Amino acid sequence: MRLLHTMLRVGNLQRSIDFYTQVLGMTLLRTTDRPEQQYTLAFVGYGRNPEHAEIELTYNYGVERYELGTAYGHIAIGVDDMVATCDAVRAKAATLGGAITREPGPVKGGNTMIAFITDPDGYKVELIETGSPM
Repeated sequence: MRLLHTMLRVGNLQRSIDFYTQVLGMTLLRTTDRPEQQYTLAFVGYGRNPEHAEIELTYNYGVERYELGTAYGHIAIGVDDMVATCDAVRAKAATLGGAITREPGPVKGGNTMIAFITDPDGYKVELIETGSPM
């Protein structure tokens, strides 16, 4: 078994595509519009299935906002240099409706560097430093 994708319902598909591609550096992989079923899908990621997991952004016609609930946690993305990544993301995220909500720093009780970004729909994305800082 392997993880193929995670689906997020979004209130504005183009805004979400812009955030994930322009802020987080993903690529728009494909879109599917289903007018009879009243939804559109956009798949983004750092590569295609099956080598890479993708994020499926789902826009249901006429729905601009969702209650996120308390069960959802976050998506995690590995980065080589936390500080440089957050510096590059900060202005773009603010322009496209997202924000850094936890500045870079060690995880509580450990040494791993993390930060959090919130996307335009309120979903959390954790950045985890996996490489050596440049």
